[in-house]
Amino acid sequence: MANLGIEIKRKCPICGKVFIIKTLDSVYCSPKCSKVANKRKKDKEKKEALFVTYAQNVPDIREYLTARQVVAIYGVERSTLYRLAKLGKIPCINLGTRLMRFKRSELDLLFHYRRDLKEAKELPQKKLYSLEPEDCYTIGEVCEKYHINDSSVWAHVRKYSIPSRQIGNYVYVPKEEIDNLYKSEEL
Repeated sequence: MANLGIEIKRKCPICGKVFIIKTLDSVYCSPKCSKVANKRKKDKEKKEALFVTYAQNVPDIREYLTARQVVAIYGVERSTLYRLAKLGKIPCINLGTRLMRFKRSELDLLFHYRRDLKEAKELPQKKLYSLEPEDCYTIGEVCEKYHINDSSVWAHVRKYSIPSRQIGNYVYVPKEEIDNLYKSEEL
């Protein structure tokens, strides 16, 4: 996509630096930050795959689980697990140094399985919009407010699947979506 004719500022999620975007798809301030984000994503996927394989190797009949098995099966952080055990909310047995075991039946009542959490995250949430004229901009208003031409607005509406509604000669698009698309980071 070519350069935009407007200045939109965003904050890089990696380094926190405020930068002027070159395209609407710009998320990171530099290729270095983009590579860091990509590496973090790959590491997270690799770690998730290890947890899944480790959880599959735990027999279903085992009543008491190690902390590592609990983390792999239920997706709970280890520090949270130990904190809840210390507070007495999770029954556990301490067999000695580094030999704490957690009761599976109690964990089933408190936590969801990791695979259930992953399936719930994958379902996209349907957005509901009010396409009434008072809650929307016309294409002309968007062009005036953000100083871009109407062909660019139409291209962005199609690219980002922004809903629109035509009433007479005017086409309306939700204010919320347009403002999110063209918003600039406040300094």
